[in-house]
Amino acid sequence: MVRIVVVIAVLVAVVWLVMMLWNWLMPALFDGARTIDYWHALGLLVLCKILFGGGHGRWREHRRWHHMSAAEREEFGRRFRGRCRDGYPGSDSATSMPAGDNGGDKT
Repeated sequence: MVRIVVVIAVLVAVVWLVMMLWNWLMPALFDGARTIDYWHALGLLVLCKILFGGGHGRWREHRRWHHMSAAEREEFGRRFRGRCRDGYPGSDSATSMPAGDNGGDKT
């Protein structure tokens, strides 16, 4: 019960902080920007969550890394390096890395 109250209090404080920052910064930066109220600040946070993700979703994936076998980690790393190097998944050049090149990993 205490945890729920703390979570709600933190959420209320974060929304209030977003509202205060918006009202302080945005009208000063942009001529047409208006101040917002509490509910608009909450909507802005929800919109940012939808557009940019965030939260704990990526950390769950990170925790999954610790439960992978060495072969699974190597396969994941190979696919990830291929995506980063080529800009899109499934490219043929992702499998043609030079021998000894581990994509900048220090392991």
